[in-house]
Amino acid sequence: MHSLIHRIRGSIEALLILSLLSMVLLTFADVIGRRFFNLPIYGAHDITEHMMAVIIFCGLPLLTSARGHLSVDLFDRFIMTDAMRWWRGLICVLISLTLLLISYQFALAAIEASEIQEVSQELLIPRSYIYALISLSCLISALASVLAPSQSSDIHPEDAL
Repeated sequence: MHSLIHRIRGSIEALLILSLLSMVLLTFADVIGRRFFNLPIYGAHDITEHMMAVIIFCGLPLLTSARGHLSVDLFDRFIMTDAMRWWRGLICVLISLTLLLISYQFALAAIEASEIQEVSQELLIPRSYIYALISLSCLISALASVLAPSQSSDIHPEDAL
């Protein structure tokens, strides 16, 4: 089971890295072409818009599995006790249900976009694929929110003041 999770995590990380690199290179080339040669890259806005969605929603499962979301620690002294374990479990279930609802709504949007053949403005890229990716990302995040947090060497919990 762990090897499957690590493969999925590695695939998501690779897609995230390649998307970010592609967006940076595209933006760089578009700015150089626009400023120096008066030749912007046609459709750069559409591609950047889609790449931004890929980056955000590829990062969501990684962030959720590492429990790296922003949180306010005003009540950590009380909530992080063993007596409040049920509260933390309830919060994880509520987060998971919320992500499942978002996943469901984007799955419906993907189906509708496919039926009406919704496309982007300039390059006519079908939107249903992006909606499906968002739905899948939220589904994976919902599962990750109820599983044990993954340990990463670059994420460290902050010490309470």
